[in-house]
Amino acid sequence: MPKIHVLEKQVAELIAAGEVVERPSSVIKELVENSIDSGASIVTVEIRRGGVTYIRVTDNGCGIAREDVATAFLRHATSKVREKDDLDAILTLGFRGEALASISAVSRVDLITRTADSSIGTHYSSEGGSDVEIEDAGCPLGTTITARDLFFNVPARMKFLKKDTAEGNSVAGLMDKIALSHPEISFRLIREGKEVLHTPGDGKLNSAIYAVFGKEFSGALLPVDYTLGGIRVHGYISSPIASRPNRSMQNFFINGRFVRSRTACVALEEAYKGAIMVGKFPACVLHIELPSSVVDVNVHPAKLEVRFVNERPVFDAVYHGVKSAVTASRDMKSVDLAQHARRPVDPYKPDVVVKPQQMVLNPPPKTETAKPMPAPVVKPAPVINTSKKEAEAPYEPPIDMSPMPHTFSDSAEREEKPQLESIRTSIERVLEAEPQPVTKPEVITEEPPLPQPPETEPVPPAWEETPVRTEAVQENPESDTQPETYIVPETERDLSRTAHKVIGEVFDTYIILEYDAQTLMFIDKHAAHERLLYEKLKRREEAAMAQTLLVPVTVTMDKNEYTAVLQNLSVFEQAGFDVEDFGSGTVLVRSAPLNLNGADIKDSVLEMAGYLEENKTDATTEHMDWLYHNIACRAAIKGGNASKKEELIALAEELEANPDVRYCPHGRPIYVMLKKRTLEKEFGRV
Repeated sequence: MPKIHVLEKQVAELIAAGEVVERPSSVIKELVENSIDSGASIVTVEIRRGGVTYIRVTDNGCGIAREDVATAFLRHATSKVREKDDLDAILTLGFRGEALASISAVSRVDLITRTADSSIGTHYSSEGGSDVEIEDAGCPLGTTITARDLFFNVPARMKFLKKDTAEGNSVAGLMDKIALSHPEISFRLIREGKEVLHTPGDGKLNSAIYAVFGKEFSGALLPVDYTLGGIRVHGYISSPIASRPNRSMQNFFINGRFVRSRTACVALEEAYKGAIMVGKFPACVLHIELPSSVVDVNVHPAKLEVRFVNERPVFDAVYHGVKSAVTASRDMKSVDLAQHARRPVDPYKPDVVVKPQQMVLNPPPKTETAKPMPAPVVKPAPVINTSKKEAEAPYEPPIDMSPMPHTFSDSAEREEKPQLESIRTSIERVLEAEPQPVTKPEVITEEPPLPQPPETEPVPPAWEETPVRTEAVQENPESDTQPETYIVPETERDLSRTAHKVIGEVFDTYIILEYDAQTLMFIDKHAAHERLLYEKLKRREEAAMAQTLLVPVTVTMDKNEYTAVLQNLSVFEQAGFDVEDFGSGTVLVRSAPLNLNGADIKDSVLEMAGYLEENKTDATTEHMDWLYHNIACRAAIKGGNASKKEELIALAEELEANPDVRYCPHGRPIYVMLKKRTLEKEFGRV
């Protein structure tokens, strides 16, 4: 029978430290919360190698008295709780008295501190939980704690740490949350010698949001300030048009503490119902202030969750506060649109009229005579209407839409008029001429003068390097003459080139196709196009056809998603994206799959980032399959948008070439059949 014994102090401290210190960000969380509780107005955090080898937290708070320094590193030593009743009204971020003892047990710690009533500071050092020395030191007011070589004495914990970049991003994400929780404090984060975060500390939440998330995110927010039943909800929420594909940017703070609250999350999304698309989520930075006696913060080891005495008042306060802000923003938007609607718009008249300077062109010297202009080569137009009405219409020269006026001298105008008349006469003769059979397009290698048509035979127009599609039309079937051909306009071509007859589309979503003499086929054009694109992506046909963007797209995201993107750049590259690190939670997209537009590019990257962050296992095949689904869905033709008949026919032809394509990547059917007999039954014919 095993004998029960008391663990040694060092072993017990290592076990206890494992509950508090999981990674470098855990150390920084405890130290920064202590700085906030000390009343600091400036907090600076510096890390190296993601915080594994070096962490330093400096503040200008009240400091620690010399006689309390050694006591502060003992387990369950704290200045924030004295008796059990204090646990029912916790107003500080820290209260357990375990942080410094746990940190010193797994690292080498140096502390320098000074209080306001002392002229000399104190330096204390500890290694692996053992005191090394305590001595006088010169230092400013406040406290500086340095932790080096995290887990140097626990190799088993060291191997579970992630790469330095991932650990550093975890620290950056933590500092973002802390900076948003206390906008009255100026926070700085120095990472590998470079400042990556600096909030002004002016007490304005929107200033902190701008410093953390940037201009794009902060510029699309709506203010919230609402009080109900003694619960105040204030902060900012995203406008309905700036919704996001996941919940990663939802930030809730209860009494200045960042928490994950299911109650607040549900209330937020319920308030947006009917204002945003299904599958989209709002972003927010919301502070909830309520009496400390109705909330319990001592229910989670990392203090990331809380428990309410009654959740309904919290839900109502968040719901009505957000709902009122969303409703007010929609009213304001309609007023702006009405004002713009009343204003007459002239597309050719700019808002600000700038008088251009007149440009005077010098006339040519009198000794030179104007040379005759070479006759132009008539190029084939994509659509040629051979109706008599247009053939008889007089030629009109193109209108000069140039904004800069030009002034010519009288002599130049007199010299140009005969040339213009000559060109007009030549073009009119060509248009009036009867079309002749064209067997092979003529390739023009130079610019000869336009041939003058003889009186007996019309002159066919000259074409330039463009194949001409012709169809034979026989006006007199009994005549022995060869049937003449003419160029068929695009609108008159037979568009039913498929084996089945394409009739059109209904509801701008479904293609109607006469499959055979007894069957109609209805095709969901979005589902069909989505599956075809998905198959091409799987065969690596579309991924290589990436478009380089003229203006790169910047995507701001949560630090955890940001880390997931940087760790899977090769996955994005295989999907056709060229993604670069832009720093501070932002990536730059320089190229994307060919069929994605700007808005879809951003949403696709955000959805991929959220998926990769949630599915952290190294399953590249599953990642790529999901990414192909996402890209194909966003790049496909959208239901509800009208399509040209040529596009419908091209889609039908591609489906004919891929008979195995029957379902979209989500499992929905691509087409359904309707029998002629079914219609006849409905009309009472059978």
